[in-house]
Amino acid sequence: MPVEQRGVDTIPESERTSTPRDLISILLGSNLCLGVIVFGWLPVSFGLGLWPAVTSVVAGTVVGVTVTAPLALVSLRTATNLSTSSGAAFGVRGRLVGSVVGLLLSLGYTALTLWIGGDVMLGTLARIAGVSTGGVAHTVVYALLAACTVIGAVYGYRLLLRLSRILAVGMTVLLLLGLVAYAPDLTTAAPPDNPYLLGSFWPTWLLSAVAAGLSGPIAFITLLGDYTRYISPERHNPRTVLRATCLGLTAGLLVPQLFGTYTALAARAGLDYAGPLVAASPAWYVIPLLIAAAAGSVGNGGLMLYSMGLDLDAILPKATRTRATLVVAVVATGFVFAGHFVWDAQSAMTSFVLLLTAIGTPWAVITLMAHVRCGGEYDAEALQVYNRRARGGVYWFRAGWHPRATASWALGALVGLFSVSTPLYEGPLLPLTGGVDCSFILSGLVGGVAYTALGARTQQAPQPAVQGAGPGA
Repeated sequence: MPVEQRGVDTIPESERTSTPRDLISILLGSNLCLGVIVFGWLPVSFGLGLWPAVTSVVAGTVVGVTVTAPLALVSLRTATNLSTSSGAAFGVRGRLVGSVVGLLLSLGYTALTLWIGGDVMLGTLARIAGVSTGGVAHTVVYALLAACTVIGAVYGYRLLLRLSRILAVGMTVLLLLGLVAYAPDLTTAAPPDNPYLLGSFWPTWLLSAVAAGLSGPIAFITLLGDYTRYISPERHNPRTVLRATCLGLTAGLLVPQLFGTYTALAARAGLDYAGPLVAASPAWYVIPLLIAAAAGSVGNGGLMLYSMGLDLDAILPKATRTRATLVVAVVATGFVFAGHFVWDAQSAMTSFVLLLTAIGTPWAVITLMAHVRCGGEYDAEALQVYNRRARGGVYWFRAGWHPRATASWALGALVGLFSVSTPLYEGPLLPLTGGVDCSFILSGLVGGVAYTALGARTQQAPQPAVQGAGPGA
């Protein structure tokens, strides 16, 4: 299979051969991994029992899918990734906001996938063969996982799609076996000596809905276009694509996350997930658990690295997608080591997803509002001006930026950061919301209202593109 040569350029119609069924496969198969499963552990680590954990995850996921899924239709129309497509709202240079947000999201989730997958792999190897679990062993396992994900990410979309089809079936079987394996130890109570993280039920439940449920779909706000740009709107109805996105996201996130909640309670995994998960596994499930940790991590990490490569390629037009992918792989692996040797798992995960949700949500809201305003009609050539190191075009606005859209995003993100509550940071606006984290709602609402109030337009009189002007011109 040849290495994909496409970066964030426009995909020709002849190459847009994927189907909505492929979209479901990639959203389901790539998410059946420990990097997503571990989010089901978060509610348990917060002190919630089975049903409060389940309801918070389901509620947050449904709300998140409702907000996120329509973004798939943007790249269906533009034939390029979502960060580049957002140039219609933010300007061909202003779209760098989306590229940076996407890069950070993918970076964090790639590191998390390799981190958790590597820990479970090493734990199972220790049980099977008595392998050491020291720093050297962790380094070797993390490096091997990272190398495998790089191979998938460099080869690109077609290989990752094939891998996701296999994982959709294989990982489903492994998780079903896991339900049987951990059933004898299941308890409906939170682990002992694990009080509500925020002191009482409802604030903790809401935190779980955002950190464990909502964060899943929000992680895809810049990723969905990586897949739908390969689907032809001439052959597939947008409604079918939207339904496929909703189904793929909902099943792809809820199945592994609820498995994580189930196993966390069965293993009494209060402050750590990987260790208790391996320790509570019956002997016959240790090898299937090892396979799940390795295969799922490569599938999910490969897709995240692929998206990171595209985002860095969008930020640095001179870089090829392959080189950009290798660079971000090194950075992500560095975060894996920091996660294992330096950070506390629960605090790092919770803080990361809440902060990225706060700054990513207003970007997604504004991008969707711009899509509605233009009726899904885009100038594909004008969206590529920055990538071609040119100037002008219908999305040039003011020096390549749409000031009002960018200001609206910045205001929404700022309000979100000021109203977020994480184990490492609490915003100054929290007293106004009774100490409850409403950063997702406030950031999206403020960003959308500001975008409307400022009268931001997505179209202006076309300007001819001028070739040969660098991005700094």
